Order: sequence, then C-alpha cells, then structure tokens
Amino acid sequence: MHVLVVGGAGYIGSHMVKWLRQRGFEVTVLDNLSNGYRDAVKGGRFVHGDLGERAALDEAFGRAPIDGVMHFASYIQVGESVQEPAKYYLNNVSKTQQLLDAMRAYRVKHFIFSSTAAIFGEPERTPIDESHPKQPINPYGRGKWMVEQMLQDYDAAYGLKSVCLRYFNAAGADPDGELGERHQPETHLIPLVLQAAAGRRSHITVFGDDYETPDGTCIRDYIHVDDLCQAHGLALQRLWAGGASAVYNLGNGNGFSVREVIETAEAVVGHAIPVQYGVRRPGDPARLVADSRRARTELGWEPRYTDLATIIAHAWRWETRATVARPAGENG
Repeated sequence: MHVLVVGGAGYIGSHMVKWLRQRGFEVTVLDNLSNGYRDAVKGGRFVHGDLGERAALDEAFGRAPIDGVMHFASYIQVGESVQEPAKYYLNNVSKTQQLLDAMRAYRVKHFIFSSTAAIFGEPERTPIDESHPKQPINPYGRGKWMVEQMLQDYDAAYGLKSVCLRYFNAAGADPDGELGERHQPETHLIPLVLQAAAGRRSHITVFGDDYETPDGTCIRDYIHVDDLCQAHGLALQRLWAGGASAVYNLGNGNGFSVREVIETAEAVVGHAIPVQYGVRRPGDPARLVADSRRARTELGWEPRYTDLATIIAHAWRWETRATVARPAGENG
C-alpha cells in the first residue's frame, strides 16, 4: 500500500514516515520545508512543494496510485494564530480543502487528519472524551474544527472517508534517537526543559504556580510520538478495511504537572535545571487530560511509552545527539 504523508519532514510527520517504511509501506512525502527538514525524511519519494500548489499535488498523486493520505502540514502555534489568523486559515483550512479536492480528482478515498485538543476550548470536564463540546478559543483551534466539519460534508457528498485524531500533547522522540523535535521557534514544554538542561537556554519559565492542582502548576497529557504513529497506522488500516469515518482523542490518559515534568527531566539528565517562575498565561486551563478509551476499544490502540521518564529519556537522547550536530545558533 502507498501512503502520501503531507508534512512528512516535520516533527510528527517524519516519525510517521519512518514508522511506515519500517513496516513495508510505500511512502511519498509532500513538504515545502517551511517548518520541516529534508534530512528528517528517512526514505520514500520526496516532493518539494506546497499542498496549496496544484503542480505539487499533481506530482505527489500522479506518479503512482495513492491508497491513503496522512495530513500533518499545519501551522501549530496558538499565539501566532491569534496575531496572524489569515496565515492559519489559508494554510490549515483553505489549503487542506485543495488537498481534499486533489484526492477527489485522483480517486483517493482514505484520509487521516491531525486534529487537536484545541477544538474543545476551555474544558468543561476532564478527562475529555470525544463528545465534549467544541468551543475553540483561537484561530488555530477554530481552523482544525472547521476541517473536521468539512470532512463530515466530504464524506456525505463524495464518500471520502476520514479519521480525525485529536492530539493532546505530542512528546518524546524516535526511540532510536534518529529523529526528534526541531521546531523554530520551540514552544513545547519538554524540549524547552531539555534545552535548558543542555545549556542551550539559560532557564525554563513556569507560567503560574497557583493553579488548583496538587503542586500549583498546570497538568497536561503527554503522548509519545511513536504511539501517535501507531494510532495513525491503525486508523488507516480501519479505513482500508471498510470502516466508517471516525474521530478519536489521543492522549496518555495520565496527567503530569509542569513541575513533575521538570523534576523527572532532572532525574533523567542527572542534574538540576534552572527554573524561573512567571505569571499565568491567558487561556491556560489548569488541567487538560484525554479520555482515549474509544481509540483503545475501536482501533485496538495500546500506547507503549506511557511512562513520563521514558518519554523524556527518548527526547533527551535526541537532544544530546542533535546538540553535537546542530549548527551554532540553531535552536530547533
């Protein structure tokens, strides 16, 4: 089977390409390298282009029959989406529609979409299951929710089957140490903590220590990137087997506080990490934890790396290897 991975040079996409290749799938990658790295693509056919360019889409779809599409090519910074909503609606919504229309033109019927917990907005209850109200509070979350609704309409009208996977906090790195997070700029907690541990940042800032949680810091659900890849593979297999379109929340099922992350990282790296405390950021809920029972039941998904120390250890292996190879001044 042949899978088109859009955004396959980015963090999760590159791990997905390696996962698929290890299991014998043919892979084509479409990426404009605006946020990805060509050297992160471990095999397969690479098309350098944008999902909004018809010529690039024709090159990606036209060489050989495609059996399924996985879409990772979204902008993901919540704060930037508030400042530049046009950028987010163009890439994350309009260009996704162009990708779906290319699928229609090439008669590709199976689509896996990287969605997000941001579609839920401020949580009314936790853990958050799939039926939780969708009330996104920023353009990033609203755009993802728009695409989910678009996919419902494309299924009803055109028979395009999809699975939307709503991530909570993707974390960790390839267990082999070959791939990891390289965001520019980096905004995720675990790599920021490890960059401080490696001396590439002066400290890590904790935004608020007065939340109604056991230690006063925010609690989040961290899911290992390799476990995310497994869920994507299972979701595509479900569609190939004739399954209906579906949505799934993906999380560890356990919440870890910011302070727990830092303390666990200190144990992994073997020394203290400089910490500074700041005020709360607007819109940061005290707890965000997924209810992933539906994915476990319907997909047979069983995350392997649920231990926080393991997630951080894999990320640290990447950080220490990448720091040696990274050019001076490169943060990601």
